Amino acid sequence: MVPAISLQGVSKRYGSLVALDNVSFDVPPGSVCALLGANGAGKSTTLKILLGLINPDSGIARVGGLDSREDALDIRRTVGYVPERPALYDWMTVEEIGWFAAGLYPTGYQAQYQRLADRYGLSGRQKIKDLSKGNRSKVALALALAHQPSVLILDEPTSGLDPLVRREFLESMVDVAAEGRTVIISSHQVQEVERVADRVAILLHGKLICHERLDELKQECREVSALLGPGQSVPPELPAEVLAHLPMGHEHLWLARGLDEAEWLARCQATNTISDIRQPGLEDLLLLLLREYRKRENNAEARTARASAGTSL
Repeated sequence: MVPAISLQGVSKRYGSLVALDNVSFDVPPGSVCALLGANGAGKSTTLKILLGLINPDSGIARVGGLDSREDALDIRRTVGYVPERPALYDWMTVEEIGWFAAGLYPTGYQAQYQRLADRYGLSGRQKIKDLSKGNRSKVALALALAHQPSVLILDEPTSGLDPLVRREFLESMVDVAAEGRTVIISSHQVQEVERVADRVAILLHGKLICHERLDELKQECREVSALLGPGQSVPPELPAEVLAHLPMGHEHLWLARGLDEAEWLARCQATNTISDIRQPGLEDLLLLLLREYRKRENNAEARTARASAGTSL
């Protein structure tokens, strides 16, 4: 099966800034993939490369088997795209912009656009320039969805929407995926995206640090905390694959995969360590992974600075 979205060894730099560093992952058809990360992680760059709006320095990006470098126009004709700040013709009305866009797509586009506009509570006679930020976002969503694209690429699509409309929109993405279409969505609304996504890709400073099925990631991971007993300086060894470890004095916090809970509790009892184990949500997973990788980067920078100081001496 050809992936709906594919990146293989994609890198992109802006001068000295590394936006993407050898990123590779596939999204199968009929999936909703959440693309997560802090500001500046490379999320928007990834989406723009998929659309052929910018070219990678190296690597290959494909949408529906089409190469984003060679087939950019075909990709943009067939996908639905909502950027974080959509560019709309302010002098048009809500109805007119749908009529204008319909000239670029097959018959039926305008009727579907109008159904979506009605669903989002938009008045056809209102000028785009007079719309609130939230209603401008609704127009952009209706324009992107009206031709029922096989792939939806959404960059903060619900920014400015009220909570009810935001939730209804995100939940509608499940129906889109059930029809065999694919959604990749970059969003800061982690808890709400968690309700609809079946896959997650996490970027940090241009590096892909996680790409998994969300249900498997949550099922296999545990957040483990430990409070050391009197006289202890080192916690018991955690019988698991450690994804993140955050020492905080006498308290330690781990994100662990494949934890042997019985063995861990026995080690805690033997060392008078107080521990708590829970299944983390997506937001917890994201925060712990980001904190771990930032810690590693800080440690690497400190080692480099020490090595430079030693050389200068």
